[in-house]
Amino acid sequence: MPIIKSAKKRVRIARKATVRNAKVKRSLRAAIKSFQSSISGGTHSKAQSALDKAGKKGLLHKNKVARKKKQLAAAAKAAGVKTAGTGKKKLAAAKPIAKKPVAKKSPAKKSVTKKK
Repeated sequence: MPIIKSAKKRVRIARKATVRNAKVKRSLRAAIKSFQSSISGGTHSKAQSALDKAGKKGLLHKNKVARKKKQLAAAAKAAGVKTAGTGKKKLAAAKPIAKKPVAKKSPAKKSVTKKK
């Protein structure tokens, strides 16, 4: 057991992080297993969401998350399931936001000094 106050705090924080990480990993494994056992659109999006959360929390590297999501999408496509979208929605009737005109700065003037 550490003696220094800051080291004690790090032990407490590490214990909390371990519990939190275990929960995220457990839910990730469960989502992927449920997707693999019964490939359907709902579980596909849950598995993708679980992967995104694990990547956001720093449990998995972002490239590994991307690779796993690609593998899930390929498996769903092979099974003939329509995969979830990329998450980017286009609004058909959205008006473009008008930008305010920005005042342009005049170029800085060079000071001319005479040499003797």
